[in-house]
Amino acid sequence: MSRSARRITATVLASGALLAAAALPAAADGHGHGRGHDHGHSKPAPRSAVVLGKIQYDSPGRDNGSNRSLNGEWVTVTNTGRGSVNLRGWTLSDESHRTYRFDLRLAGRSSVRVHTGAGRDNRHDVYQDLRRYVWDNSDTATLKDARGHKVDSKSWGRHHGGRR
Repeated sequence: MSRSARRITATVLASGALLAAAALPAAADGHGHGRGHDHGHSKPAPRSAVVLGKIQYDSPGRDNGSNRSLNGEWVTVTNTGRGSVNLRGWTLSDESHRTYRFDLRLAGRSSVRVHTGAGRDNRHDVYQDLRRYVWDNSDTATLKDARGHKVDSKSWGRHHGGRR
């Protein structure tokens, strides 16, 4: 083989080795750009566009157990994304595992308030139809998707740093 042929062959082989070495880390860490399988590498869950918003855990006025007083406590669920999200099967629960199950589609860039008492559901307000208060002065609201994965949570009160 001539000297120039050996140089060309060596250059081609070296270039191929460099390309292969550069491609290995991308394939090894699960960034195969949608091709092939994940091979056991877990990917972080995408952040949901649906989050918990403002929470009114202490009903204004006297806590007399009336439907008006019960509906004075609520949790806001907000879709920060552009597209609508089907919340059917999603749940909202407190630390005592009192749970509300959603059956609605939340439009993009909109919110729905989940009230404790009874009422007529619409696109801005839904009702748990309960006769007892849910949200204590020290509690945590947890939103889970239809698969039971935690999407968001908010805590408040003396045991939770007073966040609201």
